[in-house]
Amino acid sequence: VQLQASGGGLVQVGGSRRLSCSTAGSTISHDAIGWFRQAPGKERELIAGISKEGQTTYVRSVRERFTISRDNTKNTVYLQMSDLEPEDTAVYYCNTLRVGWNGAYMAASDVWGQGTQVTVSS
Repeated sequence: VQLQASGGGLVQVGGSRRLSCSTAGSTISHDAIGWFRQAPGKERELIAGISKEGQTTYVRSVRERFTISRDNTKNTVYLQMSDLEPEDTAVYYCNTLRVGWNGAYMAASDVWGQGTQVTVSS
């Protein structure tokens, strides 16, 4: 399943933005879904995940500012971002998740959508 992220754009420091993740032709209601981001010159990292039951997890850098949620009736997972900082500038992607050998979430698919650019400007 290839998921597509959308909703990015140019945002002022301290502003908010909501990203959406969805796919056509299949349901994601039975999958754990994660939001990833890749900043210039850095590796892609998982920043938020939500299980099929709705349990959420975040990396420390976004925990108090970002909220991941899902609406299975719309086959969509959201990432609400608030209090944005220049360090949040990145291309944001979503993907299904699986649990790795160390018990941590990781991307379940090697197939990535094109992502959506978020640029935080001061």
